[in-house]
Amino acid sequence: MQLGAFSVSLAVKDLAKSISFYEDLGFSHFGGTVEHGYAIMKNGESLIGLFQGMFETNMLTFNPGWDQSANVVDPFEDVRTIKAKMMAAGHMIAHEQGETSGPASFTVIDPDGNPILVDQHR
Repeated sequence: MQLGAFSVSLAVKDLAKSISFYEDLGFSHFGGTVEHGYAIMKNGESLIGLFQGMFETNMLTFNPGWDQSANVVDPFEDVRTIKAKMMAAGHMIAHEQGETSGPASFTVIDPDGNPILVDQHR
């Protein structure tokens, strides 16, 4: 299964302070804005998403159709195909959003209660 770009999504209390901290750690601001409540930080191939007021907890995130620099990858495995495989394997889908094509997402919870977001933007 090809899951696409990988990042850790952190639920933060103060986005500006978190951006500053991760910049001090060597990350650069790669995407998102404080006004929209999130920032994507990048250091080499490592990605961290900082989200204020969007998520209750930290989670792993995969973006089908993108590489680590948000470049389009073709071919790619559609999020709905990945979701169907997880459901067929008996895993409960905690959240899903999207139509029959294009952008969509779902969240599945691992056996230890960790949320994993599969979020397709194309």
